[in-house]
Amino acid sequence: MPGQPAAGATVAAATAPRIAVLSSLFPSSEEPVAGIFIRERMGRVAAQLPVTVVAPVGWFPMQGLIRRFRPHFRLTRPVDSRDGPLQVLRPRYCSIPGPILLDGAAMAAACTPVLRRITAGGGNWVIDAHFAYPDGYAASLAAARLGLPYTITLRGTEQRHSRMPAIRRRMVAALGGASRVFCVSESLRRLALELGTRADRAVVVPNGVDTARYFPVERELARRRLGLPVDARVLVTVGGLVRRKGFHLVIGRLAEWRRRWGNVVYLAVGGASREGDEGAALRAQAREAGVAEHVRFLGALPPEEVRVPLSAADAMVLASSNEGWANVLLESMACGTPVVASDVGGNREVVASAVVGEVFDLQDAGGLDRAVGEALSKAWDREAIVEYARCNSWNARVEQLVAEFRGIAQAASVA
Repeated sequence: MPGQPAAGATVAAATAPRIAVLSSLFPSSEEPVAGIFIRERMGRVAAQLPVTVVAPVGWFPMQGLIRRFRPHFRLTRPVDSRDGPLQVLRPRYCSIPGPILLDGAAMAAACTPVLRRITAGGGNWVIDAHFAYPDGYAASLAAARLGLPYTITLRGTEQRHSRMPAIRRRMVAALGGASRVFCVSESLRRLALELGTRADRAVVVPNGVDTARYFPVERELARRRLGLPVDARVLVTVGGLVRRKGFHLVIGRLAEWRRRWGNVVYLAVGGASREGDEGAALRAQAREAGVAEHVRFLGALPPEEVRVPLSAADAMVLASSNEGWANVLLESMACGTPVVASDVGGNREVVASAVVGEVFDLQDAGGLDRAVGEALSKAWDREAIVEYARCNSWNARVEQLVAEFRGIAQAASVA
């Protein structure tokens, strides 16, 4: 009849999912780039589906004392807020600094009442956890108590956690009950299968890149803004100043590279992160190596400013020891800058074409030198690099996620 919704539309509305994100890593006013890749993804999902974020905050009675020695330790406060279209709820949970064995259960105890409250009005809720432990394990416990389906996204910490027997058992249990295990790379999907995840539930959904934020800045202009010589050979690394990101490997080779290739300048973009802060050690290393004046520590820049050093560089170097899916590689490509990446985690999947960069073996003593040398000597097609990044924007990733969430909600509604 006229004015009546179609039967298909009624069914679709009745089974439309509502998403409760569970992630202890999520941007806050105190840590604006912590988990920004999760906000980038789920903020876009929120344009199509209702999304609420539960971002538990670890707490311990004496953690104020720890901050005297580690100023960046647990800065985010347990204060609810709004982040664009997302309501962000931050319950506090007890977390002893160091050991993490109890964190999953403690996180579940704190988050279950919050999840119960936000899902009490009905609807087809899906809990969407990020990282298998402790968040994914906490989601599995909360979902069991609330009778809800849940998903887990593997992002890279799982490799290390899977080598801890007690944590591995919890990961296996959590992954085994998940409706979907989203993996940001094929290498993490292989790990999910190794941990017992059903093949039909393990789905690769890489991160994307925001090409409205990351785009080329004219190189000479970018270098002038940073006070760099126009004729220098400029390398850049973007990331937290922690050992895993490999800043020390680049600084350790910089003197030799300057002997080989002339005026090589290195930009280190980043600051302290939850993994730690190696800034002082890296500055000391640069002084001891005699290259301090050729290493520019630019600090942690807002995302919209990172395109300037990326555009100024001849190559972006990521000599990391572990990655899930390194967004900074695509961000560099979106600025037209080729990349040099270690062959770990999903890096080879991101750098899937010789058109956009070089991949090297960390275990090969000369691998980094050869890859950087190739990057500095090759005539790159920067328009092709930008186009490659555009083909890896968030749009296709989000459509895939929304389809998966709809399928989970529909299956749960008829179960």
